[in-house]
This record gives sequence, C-alpha cells and structure tokens, in this order.
Amino acid sequence: MRNPPLHRYATRPGLYFTDDGGADVVVRSETADQVWLCVLESIDQPGAFFQDAIRLFEDPNASFIQQIHEFPVCTRIIEHLYMRETLFRMTGPNYGLWYVHLPKAWDGMRYGYRVDGAWDPKHGVRFNPYKFLLDPYGKGIDGSMELSPAAFSYECDVVDGKVSGSSYGAMSTVDSLGHVPVSVAIDDRDIHKHEGDPQHPHVPWRKTVIYEMHVKGFTANAPWLPEALRGTYAGLAHPTTLAYLQGLGITSIELLPIMAKQDELFLQEHGRKNYWGYSTLSYFAPEPSYATKAAQEKGAAAVRQEVIDMVRALHEAGFEVIMDVVYNHTCEGGTEGPTICWRGLDDLAYYRHQKANAGRLEDTTGCGNTLDFTNTHVVTFAIDSLRYWAKRIGIDGFRFDLGVTLARLEGEFTHHHPFLYALRADLLLGNLKLIMEPWDLGNLGWRTGQFAVPFAEWNDRFRDTTRTFWLEDVDGSSDYGRTSLQEMATRLCGSADLFATDPGRGATASINFVSCHDGFTLTDLTRYRDKHNEANGENNNDGSSVNRSANFGVEGVTNEPEIIAAREQAAMNMTGMLLLSLGTPMMLAGDEFRNTQDGNNNAYCQDNDITWLKWDWMYSPHKTREMRRLETVSRLVALRKSLDLYHHEDFFTRLTQLGLLKPSSRVQWFLPDGTTPMERDWFDLAVRSFTMRLLSNSEVDVCIVVNGVAENRQFKLPSDSEWATKWCSAEINGYRPGHGTHIEEHLNAEDSAWTQHVPDANETVRRLVEEVAASKSEVLADNSATGPASIPIKSSAAGQNDVAKTSKTSAVDAKDTTEPSNAKSETAPSDANVWTMPALSITLMKQI
Repeated sequence: MRNPPLHRYATRPGLYFTDDGGADVVVRSETADQVWLCVLESIDQPGAFFQDAIRLFEDPNASFIQQIHEFPVCTRIIEHLYMRETLFRMTGPNYGLWYVHLPKAWDGMRYGYRVDGAWDPKHGVRFNPYKFLLDPYGKGIDGSMELSPAAFSYECDVVDGKVSGSSYGAMSTVDSLGHVPVSVAIDDRDIHKHEGDPQHPHVPWRKTVIYEMHVKGFTANAPWLPEALRGTYAGLAHPTTLAYLQGLGITSIELLPIMAKQDELFLQEHGRKNYWGYSTLSYFAPEPSYATKAAQEKGAAAVRQEVIDMVRALHEAGFEVIMDVVYNHTCEGGTEGPTICWRGLDDLAYYRHQKANAGRLEDTTGCGNTLDFTNTHVVTFAIDSLRYWAKRIGIDGFRFDLGVTLARLEGEFTHHHPFLYALRADLLLGNLKLIMEPWDLGNLGWRTGQFAVPFAEWNDRFRDTTRTFWLEDVDGSSDYGRTSLQEMATRLCGSADLFATDPGRGATASINFVSCHDGFTLTDLTRYRDKHNEANGENNNDGSSVNRSANFGVEGVTNEPEIIAAREQAAMNMTGMLLLSLGTPMMLAGDEFRNTQDGNNNAYCQDNDITWLKWDWMYSPHKTREMRRLETVSRLVALRKSLDLYHHEDFFTRLTQLGLLKPSSRVQWFLPDGTTPMERDWFDLAVRSFTMRLLSNSEVDVCIVVNGVAENRQFKLPSDSEWATKWCSAEINGYRPGHGTHIEEHLNAEDSAWTQHVPDANETVRRLVEEVAASKSEVLADNSATGPASIPIKSSAAGQNDVAKTSKTSAVDAKDTTEPSNAKSETAPSDANVWTMPALSITLMKQI
C-alpha cells in the first residue's frame, strides 16, 4: 500500500524537492500553536507565488501577526530590505510535525520559519512569531546575526554594545528578519553526484596517526598559496598543502568544527569572534567564511561544493577526514541569548531544563544550554546530521565535543545511552571513526575510558603523565619525580587500565595526545609556566591554570642557547613518547615546526596571527630549528608506520591489563642494569630510567629506552640480540646514543627540502627562495671556515645534577642551532650490549 503524500517524510523533517517543481517541507515543533514556512524573494523579480498569495498591507487595526493567521498563503513587501516574504501556513501538528507542499521551489531559495504559541518564559515556553527562524535541517546559510534587539525574543535594548533586558520579561514585537541569518535550499537530487569520487582511505585504527588542524588557521599565512586561497577549504585542498601533509606522514586530518557557526553573545558584546567554531549555527550547512570569496558570492551551493571538493582532494591524497562536531549545545546560549532557531521552534523539546525550575536551562557545557539527548527526536536530528555529512560530503569520522553530555540520562552518564547505541547500530556511522571527548562540566563529568566499543576517546591521563614526567619533574626542584614507573609503563602500553574494558577493546581506543587546540602548543609547553591570555580580554582568568608546563628558567622567548636546547629536547621527548606509545597518536598542527601562540592557552577568540600558523621559517637561508624539528618528527612518524608492532591489536585486552590480571607476553621491562623491575621499583618515584621491549612474532623487536635523569646513563639492553639506534630525541640537539661509553655526535644536514621553489608562489616568496639559493653555499662555507663554538650547557633541571655538555653553534644563528657534541660516561664496561643514553632522552632501538 502506498503512503499518502507527505507522510513518506513523516519521521524526517527537512525540505525535499519534488518532481513537480515544488518541494515538501516538514519541521518539528511539538508544542506550537501554528507554524509558517516563509520564502524570501527580491522585489525586483517576478514573484513565484503571485497567483496564490494574498498581498498584505499595513493595517492600523491589525498587527502583521494577526493578518498572517487569516490566509493560507500571504505575502508582504519589506521595502527597507528590498525583499518579498511569502508565508505558507503549515498543517499540523501530526506527531509533533508540521507540513506544507510548495508549488514551486528552486536551488538557492532563501527561506525560514515563523512559529506562534504561548509566551511563558518562566515555564520554558518562548514562542514569538516576530522572530524569523532557521530550518534546523537547512543545508545552506546566508547572512549573520546582528547585535540588535530584533534578534532576541524578549524586550531588550542594546546599549554600548551590551544587551539590557530580562529574558523573563515581555515578548518582543520587533521583526528579526534582516537581522538574523536565513536558510538556503540546495537541490542535490542528482543521481550522479558521487561519480568520480576517489576511494575513501579507510585507514585501520592500528595504523592511524591523527593531525588536528583548523581549516582557516592552517593556511591563512601560507606563502605558497595565492591570497584568494589562504584560509579556505580550497587552500587546504591545494597540491602544495597536500604535499606538505604527505611529507609529514600523518594519515588522518581532524578538522576543528566546519559546521556553520555564530559568535556567542558574550563575544559579540565584546567585539570578538569565536575562532575555534564550537558554537554551532547549523548542523547541516558548512561555515561560509572558510570558503573562497568567489564561492561565497555564488551562494550556499558553491560553498558546500568547495567543502566536497576539499574532502575529495584529501581522499585522493590518501588522507581520512575527521570532523569535530558540537552536538552538546547550540549558539543560542542561555535564556538571555538570541532566538535564531531551536529556541523559537520548541525550547522545551530541544533543550534540557531544570526539573525544579522549567524556566532555567541545564548547562553541563559551560555555554549556557544543553541539547536534550533524552528526547528521541533530538537523537534522530543528530544522527540525520551525521549521516548527511558522511554520505553527502564524504566525512570519514567524527570527534564529539563534550561527549559525556551526549550520554546523560536523568542527568547522569551511561555508556548504554540510546544515542551511543544509535551510532553503533547505524550501518554507515557505525563503521566510521567515532571519537569521544570523555568529559563535560556536569556532575561526575570525567569519564575517560568509560565509553564502550566502537568508540575511541581522548586520553587526558596520557597527556598529563607525559607532561609531568618530561616537564614538571625535570624543571622542578625535587630530587624525585611525581610519576612512577607503573604510571609511565601503563601509558606507554595504551592505558589498559582505562581502555581494556570490553572484549575487543584495547590500546587503539586511546587517542594519545600531548597538545591540542585547547591549551598550550607543544612549544609553549616548554616556554611558559603560566598562561598568558591577556589578549582574550578576560583579565587572564580564562583558560586552565593547571598546564603541567615548564619554562626552563625563563618565562617566554629567550636567546640563551642552553635553554633553547633544553626546551627542544623536552619537546622531542614528549613527541617521542606520543609516537612510540601503543594507542592512536594525535598531533596538533604546527607542533612539528615549533608553532607558538605566545603563551595563550585558550585562544578560542583569536582569529589572527596568534592562532594562524606561521610559515616564514620555510624560506630561511639556513637550517632553522623549525626545519630540524619537522624533519625529526617526520622521520619518527615514518618509523612508527614502518613497525608492524604498532599495527597489532592484541597487546592489551580485557585479560591482559598491566598490573591487574596478567602481564602481556608482547612486552618486557628492564632497568638500566638489565634486570627486571621488582615490585618496589614500579612505585619508586626515584626510578626514572628503564627499557621497554616490544616483542614481535613476525618481525624484529624494538626497545624504547627512557632516560629520565639529567645525566648521560649507561643501559644494558637485552643480550639475546644486537641493537641499532633508529631515533633519539637528543638528535634535535646534535647527538645520539653511543655503543659503549660514548655519546655519538649526530650532524644535521644543512640542506632542506623546505627551501625549494614553490609553484604558483607570489613574488615575495619567489624572491625569498632566490635569496636562499644564492646564500646557501656562502652560509655553508662560513660555517666550515669558522668551526663550531664551544658553549658549556648545564642541565635545566633545578635541584638535580648539573651535566657538563658542549654545543655547536652555527655562525649564522647562535640562538637556533645549538648542538651538544660528544660526552663520556664515567665508567667503561666491556659488555657489547651496553649503550650510553643521552641525559633526559627517549630512544627507539631496533633489533638487527
């Protein structure tokens, strides 16, 4: 039996183009009295609905809202906007849904809704037909909100840029049309739309290396791009951009939110922007400001196509695309915020309200509101949105911001939440990469490790342990650290205490990271002990005050070579631990070349050079610290990907949790003297040096050697094999482990792949490249003639033994090219398997 018209979409709101040239339109509002679909047209073009619509004029005896109740279809001219608004009265509610069939509809049609009903804000009911509302399912966005009384459903004023009024007061009768964004229809019925798409990479979890970036910030200063492409989706898809990412070696790009966003009321009142994008305006439309100006001028369909083309280009280059998504709250904020969409459609249904006071919103996000994921229709809305991005745009996975909020029932977290089951059970979404941020600001909000299969989670315990061991413990004043061997071993092995929770779940579910968009960059972790967020305008009160960072004696930038060297090695120690640990590593864009935010650890509102990556180092006439770090990190990424040891998922499962049930047969532990740690050693805070051996059934073994003390130290490696150094964090400063009693000098080549000609570069870039080519031979000759300068360097670890080292400083840049040379250990054992490891280093040794 065939369903009657419209009812085939009864459970799915949205705008659906039909073969008769029109569209079926469905929207959800469970408690409204009446809903209208509003279509906007320019008045200098013939109207599409001239024969059907009754023309409305100003009537002193009847308000605009009273008039639109009289006719099924009516239209009015808004002269100051040069616009015609045609309103179609929708039928409903039918199980909470309202319907209408448009006789004509077209690609690029601008539209929205008006909703009438009770005004009772003390009970959480805020219907106001004077407010023009976005379609929650709209695929395109046009315009933005103005900070005007018109944008608010309650009576208010804007005085000196601040909103003044009570959200529990009288209803506003100011029309918001012209002051808020509108939805744009996109006709994507083309059955050929996926023809020619490249294959999705489908990188297995065990081989994944994630790279977190901001679409705009990554290329806003990119010198290889023409101005028109900088900071855009197209700029990220540019061949030179893709070549750089391939050279780094990462497999999966995690994009900060690219859904359409709107600045929070607080930021608008203070004249700032939400740069990160965690303030969603539309869950189906992409952010227009990241598109090229040409695409923006063409309209919403062109903006979306640029996003699709970016994803295709990344797939073609071999990268997965993971989207950071924000379903925990919307841009409307608290009750005092604007009315843009959900609040005006059905405040009670979309948002969580306090049980004892329905007029107040629950807020486990810190952003004023929380979407109600106990409402089946909100869950459905989120699933529909995710499927759209995966199926139509081509996204390979999602990272859920404040994931705990999405899994609260009756206010409490449960990994049995219907939303989580809906994700798992979906044939499309359940096979994508799904990553949870396992905390929020609600009751018992820290839930790391408590999401089940198939979810991966950001591992904050790995972050904190890594920072504490390599920064706080090194730069502190105590003779002992704060991190035990047990804690380090657990984190290196994929945090089995947290993630070996379900059959089949193990290390790959742990998203290991040291830095991310929220907090210090890797370089700032080694430069600043305290946050410096003064530019945010909140008196440095925003952002975390617990960063586990270190400044190695000087807060901020310094010219002292020994401090620079200590900072660089600390950064490489953390990078080494990140990429040599079991689990799924995630790097922050720019960490591979010393990017800095000048100590700002909460740069969410800095859409400027504080957050935009700085690429000028690419065209230096000598090998800078940035180039050396990039090459060092790229080599380590390649080494990790080459080792099949990291591609197994059987290191730790529920039955092999380290220290809980039984140790894994795939890993062995040794102290520097070659003995196995005793039980007391695992918890002795003075034990900061050890060897971790990963055993393979099919290839050679590797040893990860950690020397966490401020002196060169001898290690006896397993005697059943011979070993060779593959990577060491000390290489960044020019030395590496020595076989026997010596630290080997490790010379860095002066040539760099990053100083070559860049295709399509502007004149400034070409001039820089020519200067590099002309001066390179002179620089090398200068260095050769001058010879290295010896500079004594002391360990930066206060309260620990000072270590005499030497460094080699280039005549070109004494600040950025410090390289310690050979140093000798105190004893000279004859054992062939004894190696001398540099002070404060992590090393990868491979069986030969």
